[in-house]
Amino acid sequence: MRILNEHIKNHTFKNVYLIYGPEDYLRRQYRDKLKAAILADGDTMNYNYFEGKGIDVNEVIGLAQTMPFFADYRLIILENTGFFSSANDVMAEFVKEIPETTILVFVEENADKRNKLFKAVSQVGYAANMTSPDQNTLIRWVAGLLKQENRRITKDDCLLFLSTVDLDMENIRQELEKLVCYTMGRDVITGEDIKAVCTVHTENRIFDMINAVAGKNKAQAMALYNDLLTLREPPMRLLFLMTRQFNTLLQIRELAGQGFPNNTIAQRTGMKEFIVRKNMGLARKFTVDELKEAVEFCTQMEEDVKTGKMADQIAVELIIYKYAA
Repeated sequence: MRILNEHIKNHTFKNVYLIYGPEDYLRRQYRDKLKAAILADGDTMNYNYFEGKGIDVNEVIGLAQTMPFFADYRLIILENTGFFSSANDVMAEFVKEIPETTILVFVEENADKRNKLFKAVSQVGYAANMTSPDQNTLIRWVAGLLKQENRRITKDDCLLFLSTVDLDMENIRQELEKLVCYTMGRDVITGEDIKAVCTVHTENRIFDMINAVAGKNKAQAMALYNDLLTLREPPMRLLFLMTRQFNTLLQIRELAGQGFPNNTIAQRTGMKEFIVRKNMGLARKFTVDELKEAVEFCTQMEEDVKTGKMADQIAVELIIYKYAA
């Protein structure tokens, strides 16, 4: 992202870009930043947009070979084409000899680095992976968005907010909008505000359910499970998330047992540090052997569901009953 920002700031563009990765918010943001930097405001003569699979590659190449009209560049944006998940030799060869007056911008959620087109773009242009920012960057981003709305938040409450909501950046932005509206007339957002209006992410509900299981509170665990069913969460997805939660606890428990601090555990596992901190207390309610056994049992339940030996809802309930007993 730093290199992209430099290109945009200095107007030193490559002729082909790939903006890819899981963060939809960042993909759209940098797509729009590039468009605004490359084209004059309101220039539709030198702009083409394609979206979805089934795009005619020859049509795109024909447009790309057309000189811009009273402008430095012709811009073509191609979004969600699937070109980077399957073979596209024609486009891969074309980007190697793209005219200097044309800029192609591909915007994709998924991209296979072994793909010929990916390698060609990386060779002659620039591929930017839009991954979730680290913890400190997220905190600064949240604080910056709130500052624009004349709001402030403490670091501890910001961490509470981030540990409550889905960490997709577009979702974070929407949850902040809710908080801004809720706190109209005040300039500080508190933990009570967050608990009052923010939508608790499913994975956090799973955390609470496993916490109830660890406390041998079967009634509370089942109540939380039934709440998730009421919210129309598919039992198979809950089963997957429970397996992942136990595996997360196992990783944290093992590394903490080796004496590693939270920041090192975060680096080794790829988790954000506030997530490690949140899970540390729960992880210590289990032994390493208990967590290993839980991961194995959950994995077996998933396999039994997938092979038709057991219904998904029964599998989740068996896990709750087994470990909350």
